[in-house]
This record gives sequence, structure tokens and C-alpha cells, in this order.
Amino acid sequence: MMDWTDRHCRVFHRLISRHARLYTEMVTTGALMHGDVPRHLAFNKQEHPVALQLGGSEPDDLAHCARLAQEWGYDEVNLNCGCPSERVQRGAFGACLMAEPLLVRDCVKAMVDAVDIPVTVKHRIGIDPGTSHAGDSYDFVRDFVGTVSEGGCRVFIVHARSAWLKGLSPKENREVPPLHYDYAARLKQDFPDFTIVVNGGIATHIGVEAQLELVDGVMIGRQAYHDPYWMIEADARWFNDLREPLTRDQVAHAMRDYAARVIGVRDNTQAGHPHVVQLRHIARHILGLYQGMPGARAWRRMLSDATLLAGNDPDLILRAVALTAPARLAA
Repeated sequence: MMDWTDRHCRVFHRLISRHARLYTEMVTTGALMHGDVPRHLAFNKQEHPVALQLGGSEPDDLAHCARLAQEWGYDEVNLNCGCPSERVQRGAFGACLMAEPLLVRDCVKAMVDAVDIPVTVKHRIGIDPGTSHAGDSYDFVRDFVGTVSEGGCRVFIVHARSAWLKGLSPKENREVPPLHYDYAARLKQDFPDFTIVVNGGIATHIGVEAQLELVDGVMIGRQAYHDPYWMIEADARWFNDLREPLTRDQVAHAMRDYAARVIGVRDNTQAGHPHVVQLRHIARHILGLYQGMPGARAWRRMLSDATLLAGNDPDLILRAVALTAPARLAA
């Protein structure tokens, strides 16, 4: 979810679900060791529970960044061993780490020793078909989890596809390699004391419920981003919170109020890297709010209009609601 689940996106999703655990986009250790820490780590209190996802492969650097996560108030720190992008591979982290379970174990141990918050790992079921790391072998992912757990990790988020590091784009890596949800279920059987969370291609509530019969949790990615109001049932279905959820219009109004508070605020406090919040930084995340509803196209069109967004007027969100309301009322 690189460049997607920033703090504005997470505030939006928290309005839809009070309880779902939110994850940041992956932040590299280099960005925190040598870059702008406040810009990468600052978040809004209403985002809790929220986890920081790290990308890196040096135990000492990861330990330092885990300490930063704890100092900034994150509820969890997660090590990414699943991203297949070439940029991440050049940095020798992400999915290519699955070929080095002993290194991942050492990274996890360094992080666990450094902080009190949970340290978790997100990974694929294998990498590169036809190799000893291939996802067509359950034994590989079983052994990976077993080795990494020696470092102290007890929560594994399993993207139930292999990552094909050669020949497929990141987008193709989310679609082409076959899904093996049964591997996640077998991990739960083999490691009953661990928390096993499954991820990948799950886009229906029935699908979530089926997985929760076999594992401890389900991570939803692009489905929650492209059709975010789909998550409105999460609190009642899975967290036993029967309070009345917000309507789409109420979410839109709340995002207008949020935008009014943060537009024009510098969210990078270190000199030399000015970054001031613009309406476009917020509006891009809420385009899917009315997905599947009459008027959804007009909503997206208005909140994607560069000329309108340039005005930085948070009331543009309310004007978009008003524009789409007649179509929804007539439906």
C-alpha cells in the first residue's frame, strides 16, 4: 500500500471502522535514519490501533526504528517481508528477505529486544517458482515461520501468494501467482500458539468469515481502499460493536472538518523539506466513498478536478456531496 495508507487515509478509514487495526505504508529504515522522522511517523490520535510497517534488513537499524515507533506511540511495529517491487529488492528487503530466514530472525530479535510493543512480520508464502523458496511448497513457508519465530515474533501476516521477483510487476504479483489460503490455515495448525492473519484477494464479508474459521485474523488491502464503505459492517460483524455506524454523508462531513483543520499545516518540521497539506492530499483517498452508489462518478470527478482542488477549500467535499445527493435520492 505504498503511497496509499498515509495519515489522511487512516483518519478516513477510522471513521468507517472504530476497531480495525490500521497499518502505515511501508517506511524504510533509511528514511527514518537519515530523513524526516516527524513527516514519516506523525499521526493522529484517533488512528489507534495503528501499526508502523518498516522496510529494512539491518538488525541495528531496525531496532533503532522500532524504538522510534514506540516513542511515537505506535501500537505495533511490522517488518515487511512481502513487497516484490524492484526498488525494494535493490534495497535488499521486502519479499527477497524470505530467502534469508536467519537474517529475518536476527532482525526480529533485535526489534523485540528494543521495544515492548508487539513486533510482527508480513510475508508471502514463497518466492520465485521453481526454486527452493517456491510457494508451491508449504514446507518452505512453514520453515520460514518456524525460523523467524526464534527471534521472538508471534504474529505472522501471510499474503497467501508467492512473490515472483523476476518477470512480474508489483501489480501482476498481486494477481498472477495463485492463492493458497490453505497454507495460512496449515500454519495455524502447525503453530497454534501464534497469531496467524491471512491476506490477499479477500473481498467479501462471507470470505472474511470463512477465513476466520481457520485463522486468527484477516488483513484487507485494496478492497478497503477502492470501496472503503465496504468496511462499515466490520465493527458489528467482528468486534461486537453494535453502535450506529456513520452514513457515507456523515463520513464526508467529518472529512471536510478534518481537512479544514489540517490544510495549510506544515507536516514536515525539518528545514529544507517543506511539505504543506493540500486538499488534494486528502481528497484522493476518499474517491471511493460512494463506490457503487448513484452519483459516484460525479463525486469522483469533482474531487479529482485539479482546478477545483487548487483552491484548497475543504467545502469542496460538501459541494461534492450536494452534487451527488439528487442521484442517490432518486435511486
